Amino acid sequence: MTTPLRTRTTPALGAVLPIVLLAAWHLAAGSGIWSPAQLPPPGEVLAALAELIRRGELWHHLAISTQRVLIGFAAGSALGLALGSLVGLSRTAGAVLSPTVQAIRAVPSLAWVPLLLLWLGIGETPKIVLVAIGAFFPVYTTVAAALAHIDPHLIEVGRAYGRSGLSLLTTILVPAATPAILSGLRLGLAQGWLFLVAAELIASSMGLGFLLIDSQNTGRTDVMLLAVILLAVLGKLSDTLLALAERRLLSAA
Repeated sequence: MTTPLRTRTTPALGAVLPIVLLAAWHLAAGSGIWSPAQLPPPGEVLAALAELIRRGELWHHLAISTQRVLIGFAAGSALGLALGSLVGLSRTAGAVLSPTVQAIRAVPSLAWVPLLLLWLGIGETPKIVLVAIGAFFPVYTTVAAALAHIDPHLIEVGRAYGRSGLSLLTTILVPAATPAILSGLRLGLAQGWLFLVAAELIASSMGLGFLLIDSQNTGRTDVMLLAVILLAVLGKLSDTLLALAERRLLSAA
């Protein structure tokens, strides 16, 4: 009896904080502490949204940013799954690879920008590669840890039934680690959105990151806030869709 109640009330509760933040924003903007150039009211941000829609620019910015994130996430998570599996299953591979990978993980996203510009030019490739870098590390770390901590008795049972190598991985280990792997994919997708703004610093003329930087340069704080809100909404929407897929996959298993 409790599960349906939680299903009905959770979305409503999740809307409480955004409403409170919106009200606080409206009050702060009208308090006179900040000028409209510093903190425009919600109505001005909504007007900026309508302006971008009217000029036909909004959908191009949304589409190109979403495309970059999805392609980069697919590439980064695939590499993270492969390398994480190798490190999680082999102590030797972990000893060789983990220290270097963890050191590279500490490099800030903006530090990659000049190198990717130098190596890959100013096209789409460096942007997608930077998003892939962001998506790779959470997936790699989660998969490696999940596979390394699987119950040894489960592995012994699999080997007793003649499973080894790739067969053991696909039929025993991956299903056992699936919840952790799916959580890692959600973290990787979130990290991909975080790296997007840095990626769109690379000679971009479209995308939400470009919109954010361009509005800073032109003093359009309303557009700047709009870009931040759109990044948050898209990030949440993509995470929700992946969470629904995760739920269905786990329930089917």
